[in-house]
Amino acid sequence: MERIGLIGAGRAGTALGAALAAAGHPLVGVTARSSASRERAARLLPHVPVLTVDEVTTRADVVLVAVPDDLIQQVAQALPLTSGQYVVHLSGAHGLKPLAATEATPVALHPAMTFPGGAVSLEGVMFTATAPDEAREMVERLVKTLGAQVQWVDEEQRAHYHAGLVHGANHLTTLLTQALAVLREAGVADPAATLGPLVTATLDNTLRSGHHALTGPIARGDVDTVAAHLAGLRDRTASTYAELARATVELAAADGRLDPDTVARFDQVLDGEPGERYRTGEAPR
Repeated sequence: MERIGLIGAGRAGTALGAALAAAGHPLVGVTARSSASRERAARLLPHVPVLTVDEVTTRADVVLVAVPDDLIQQVAQALPLTSGQYVVHLSGAHGLKPLAATEATPVALHPAMTFPGGAVSLEGVMFTATAPDEAREMVERLVKTLGAQVQWVDEEQRAHYHAGLVHGANHLTTLLTQALAVLREAGVADPAATLGPLVTATLDNTLRSGHHALTGPIARGDVDTVAAHLAGLRDRTASTYAELARATVELAAADGRLDPDTVARFDQVLDGEPGERYRTGEAPR
């Protein structure tokens, strides 16, 4: 197996490093500048020495650059890499361009997983890779030892790929945080327990069936219900609800669930027409 060197001891890098070590890959060293990074490395990679950048790089066959996206190019350019090595970054948004100035074979390898700061199972996780042909065998072997999967995305599609992940995952956290706050304002004692089963079932159904999983007032054409919701929501949550409602109306209309008249009524409500009664909180009649 290739010798792995880890540049950076952030949450993603240390979790991936721990998974690679558990799969039998020799980790020759890790860099850790801050006290938090050193603590994380000691906790997740207890048998891996903390070394200088040059020491890690010269000992490794595969150098993982696990630093924030904006630092990848700067850090990679400073590494003493050779043509016999691979240099790999973990960014979803970037392709090979940040690694272009290095002597090593470049690889962009992004695990579609969240890393909260501890060990993470990568079993079944999809890694999305961009790499030259000569790196493909190594990438596939590395990923498969983790029990994970690999797919390939073209260089010019990396940002588009990453946008899909962020919109589906990061924005989901924003959406649910707002929804929990609304339930709390409504007097619900345990918003998470109330929303959890519904969200879990919806997520499962949507991943299996896509837009066919859509339910709720817009799918049913309940314009007055949506108007009542808008009457009670405030500030950023109201605007988030309205924008997502517009997209949902378009989805339901394209699916043939809404006739043109109902779409027009939804548009009026979402555009605030007649709307003053909704903004002032008067329920629709």
